[in-house]
Amino acid sequence: MSARLFVLSSKGLLQTPSPRTRTLASISSAGPLNPTSVGPFQVFDRKAKVHQKDRAALRDSGNRSRTVDYVREAVAENLMERLMDIKRKFNSILDLGSGPGHFAKLLESEQTNKVVMLDSSEKTLHRDPDSEFDVEVERIHADEENLLQVIPRNSQEAIVSCLNLHWVNDLPGVLVQIKEALLPDGVFLGALFGGDTLFELRTSLQLAELEREGGISPHVSPMTDSRDMSNLLGRAGFTLLTVDIDEVRVNYPTMWELVEDLRDMGESNAILGRRHFIHRDTLAAASAIYKELHGNEDGTIPATFQIIYLIGWKPAPNQPKPLERGSGKTSLKDVL
Repeated sequence: MSARLFVLSSKGLLQTPSPRTRTLASISSAGPLNPTSVGPFQVFDRKAKVHQKDRAALRDSGNRSRTVDYVREAVAENLMERLMDIKRKFNSILDLGSGPGHFAKLLESEQTNKVVMLDSSEKTLHRDPDSEFDVEVERIHADEENLLQVIPRNSQEAIVSCLNLHWVNDLPGVLVQIKEALLPDGVFLGALFGGDTLFELRTSLQLAELEREGGISPHVSPMTDSRDMSNLLGRAGFTLLTVDIDEVRVNYPTMWELVEDLRDMGESNAILGRRHFIHRDTLAAASAIYKELHGNEDGTIPATFQIIYLIGWKPAPNQPKPLERGSGKTSLKDVL
């Protein structure tokens, strides 16, 4: 496997107040689809996604999956930096959509006594042994969309989610469940793929399909952006919100290596109604378009992973609150 180059660049910082709270979450999409349901719009085939993740974790006894951990490991390290800014030791941290534990492996006894890993893919959840963790580990095989069925309300000091929520159908509902599971003054830290993720692959496939087949179909999942996440966190009832954006850029020899790595990550297409195959001549055209439109001078092609980082707190009476408007006593002119 060819070496990849990582480039991390900060895109900005956004802080917003909390708007209206959303009521509790909707149905899970793990079961059969019900056309008469008033639940969330179904975008992803959750069963197919679990199958993809299980298969990726089992391929070559997990070695192929470990080879492509590079994006999640980079994001987990950035998420850990944000946790370390919180000067508090937690008795337990819930890792929602933990995978094999990219974030959990970074936890030390100074931060928590125990980590609870929860994931819908049982094979991914148990890919790596407890000996690779520095704190006590508990594993729960459960659907992330039904969090409150396995985690009691008002029970968690901290919940973390590292690159899992982009496959959830009812993201607003899951955020509500996360808030309900937290203790008052509990914290949620999350990282998920943003809307610009893999834009190079998306545009190349669309142009190739238009040219060769006269139409387009979705091959890269729809994703949210930072403004949406600020609003969704506020609607879910979180306060003291922080949302910021980074990018991870990875260079590949060709588009074929990128697609292969996405498969081994368990990140293949899982949109409902997706095409289960793409004509080889369409893929060949997409590869050529990718290199022509986005290729680097050295002949490699870049893939952009936009990461949205989230921090939100469950309200509590003892939390710091903003001062009333007009109560400031220092002029900005004096400071500047």
